[in-house]
Formats: sequence, C-alpha cells, structure tokens
Amino acid sequence: MPKQAIKTQNAPQPVGPYSQAVEANGFVYTAGFGPQDPATGAVADSVGEQTRQVLRNIQAVLAERGLTLDDAVKSTVHLATLADFAEFNAAYREFFTEPYPARTTVGSELANILVEIDLVVAVPQA
Repeated sequence: MPKQAIKTQNAPQPVGPYSQAVEANGFVYTAGFGPQDPATGAVADSVGEQTRQVLRNIQAVLAERGLTLDDAVKSTVHLATLADFAEFNAAYREFFTEPYPARTTVGSELANILVEIDLVVAVPQA
C-alpha cells in the first residue's frame, strides 16, 4: 500500500508542507503536534494542560483511521523545560494504558509552547 495522508479538521492544521499523519507499511506516523486548541487556537499556560491538548489533537487524527492511543508503539516528546517533566508525565499517564508505548523525551527549543509530541502507531492487522 502506498503512503496515504490522514487528515481531520478536529486537530490543528499544518502550517507548512507536511501532513497531520501518514500511514505506510502498517504504521501511522503523526506530525509533531503542539497544544493549540483546533477550534480557538488558544494555548493553555501549564505544561499539564498543554500535554492534554496535544494528546487530544493526536487522538482526533488517529480517530480518522479508527485508531486510538492504545495502538501507539512509540512516542517522541519535546519539552521546552525538562524541569516540567513531572507535571508533563502525570498528564501523559492519563491518556495511556499498559503496555505503554516506548518513549523518548528531550529538551528542545520550542516556539511559544511547552510541549510537542509525535507518535508511531501500529495499525492492527485483520
């Protein structure tokens, strides 16, 4: 199956030449999502609330393909401040169940946001 873009109006729209997510070879790869509310563009102040919004944005994209966060196998997290890790981690935990996806968390320079997350998601085989 050739790669195929996955799109939804229920998550922030790309601001450049990239897709919200792409499916290829039995996996879905999401873009790095920020914490913008897709309806208002608003961004919460705390890393916990930003994390929750990022994961709701990713959930909306995955739902277009009938997938959930339970199908995630790998996440990459960028935090503007690694000192925010505990608050981020508590919010992140609310969205995932065991077995948790593998995760890499790094400190990154982000543009006016505190967290960005992308996922690799396995498409269940029929």
